[in-house]
Amino acid sequence: MTHPLLDTHRATLDGALHAIATRGYWSPHSEMPSPKVYGETAAADGQAAFQAHLGRPFELDQPGQTGWGGREASPYGVALDVRYPVCDPEALLAAGQAAMKGWQAVGAAGRTGICLEILHRIYQQSFEMGHAVMATTGQGWMMAFQAGAAHALDRGLEAVAYAWREQSFVPAETTWEKPQGKNPALVMKKHYEIVGRGVALVIGCGTFPTWNTYPGLFAALATGNAVVVKPHSNAILPAALTVRTIRAVLAEQGLDPNLVTLCVAEQRSVTQALATHPAVKSVDFTGSNVFGQWLLDHCKQAQVYAELAGVNHIVIESTDAYKAMLGNLAFTLSLYSGQMCTTSQALIVPAGGIDTDEGHKSFDEVCTDLAAALQKFLSKTEVACAVLGAVQSRATAERVDLANSGALGRVVLASQQLAHPEFPGADVRTPVLLAVDAADEAAYMEERFGPISFVVQAADADAAIALSERIVTEHGALTVGLYSTRAAVIDAMTEATWRGKVALSINLTGGVFVNQSAAFSDYHGTGGNPAANASYADSAFVANRFRVVQRRYHV
Repeated sequence: MTHPLLDTHRATLDGALHAIATRGYWSPHSEMPSPKVYGETAAADGQAAFQAHLGRPFELDQPGQTGWGGREASPYGVALDVRYPVCDPEALLAAGQAAMKGWQAVGAAGRTGICLEILHRIYQQSFEMGHAVMATTGQGWMMAFQAGAAHALDRGLEAVAYAWREQSFVPAETTWEKPQGKNPALVMKKHYEIVGRGVALVIGCGTFPTWNTYPGLFAALATGNAVVVKPHSNAILPAALTVRTIRAVLAEQGLDPNLVTLCVAEQRSVTQALATHPAVKSVDFTGSNVFGQWLLDHCKQAQVYAELAGVNHIVIESTDAYKAMLGNLAFTLSLYSGQMCTTSQALIVPAGGIDTDEGHKSFDEVCTDLAAALQKFLSKTEVACAVLGAVQSRATAERVDLANSGALGRVVLASQQLAHPEFPGADVRTPVLLAVDAADEAAYMEERFGPISFVVQAADADAAIALSERIVTEHGALTVGLYSTRAAVIDAMTEATWRGKVALSINLTGGVFVNQSAAFSDYHGTGGNPAANASYADSAFVANRFRVVQRRYHV
């Protein structure tokens, strides 16, 4: 069976299926805000649509509404004052369960087609979404537009493609015939129904409210589940825009829009009650180790997909492109003020220094030269503010202040506050760079979220690789990097990352950075170390979100 919307978006689905099979570059979503792609008025229309939300209630017509809430504070100092419906969680769960019957009835083809239509509709709202992501997270405009819209949509589409592929392996029916020798064969008709596990809870994060939300949201939705989206209290608008669009498409298709709802709650206890509710069968979470571990320990009735904190790092053993390496690292450490789950925190360098195309560089020279590269890269205020964005939370700013004080290590480059030319209220911080010894584990061997990085002095290359493996095994990491000109070192590091189960980037000196992850090609996380128990995306990310229920009878 098929569905009209699946036929409409068949080329997109086929492209995604081909991409996840071949892992080459592909995307149906333009990451550049070009008028030729989006339309001549798209930028102005999107900004106007965003501004129309400010200072007003965001209507969703959800069940169980008890009032209005939401107190987002923009890192740019922009007055948002958007109010969102606060609803009784029990009412949302009950409505979601009721809506699942109709969602199951449309079948995998219908669910896939409708999800593809939803993604297409959100794509048409890219400028509105970009402004919403920028205003709530502190990302620079270009990053907010790309990561908040196009790249997030890529990740959502990737999840839908995996979900379709896994569900398409299950036939709707078959005739089973078992020979009985001289006696008549045993003949049965068997039917196989794909059924969602139950209500899915997707808990958003404050820094990437779409990129980190769409994989779980669309994986759960495409496999037959109702979804309650619980956004971070400081990044509600991007989630609300997403839920509004999903509900509109569902209603247009004659389906109950309460299949997907928004739960706005400031109290952690509300989220905890939701996550442990018997109706909730899956939980997607990106955030702190403390709450993530609580979910893993207490949500016994649900499958928890958790991306937690880790200590991303890079081993620098040698290079034949010293200036390019430093430039690549400067961008990596500066992008969105290090407020990415993939940003490198520790740069592990042998005590004896490194060989380069510019001669041997001592440990101290590497520290000094990296500091100089950061200063040069951020020397123009306009460029610096565009790349750095604004600090999203006060806790991050306090961590920067602590690092600046020298309490965590020798300050090689202090963080500075910059005045944003467009947003006077923005808290813009340049990266702080610290030098420590490998023995100073208390300083660098825990995630210090934000623009804080350590140059860690290891005894030698072997010790650096061993330290890298121990960090991954004990504390987790989503990204690991290596700079080396020696095949033996590259091989040793590669094998260490196989054991630690973490992605490795080798000798990045061009326009690709260790903290970037491309949908359809890069697996974001492996699910094999403490930083995450799942991957965006693979078959395991979707296959456990549905069940196959069969019925059979003699014919």
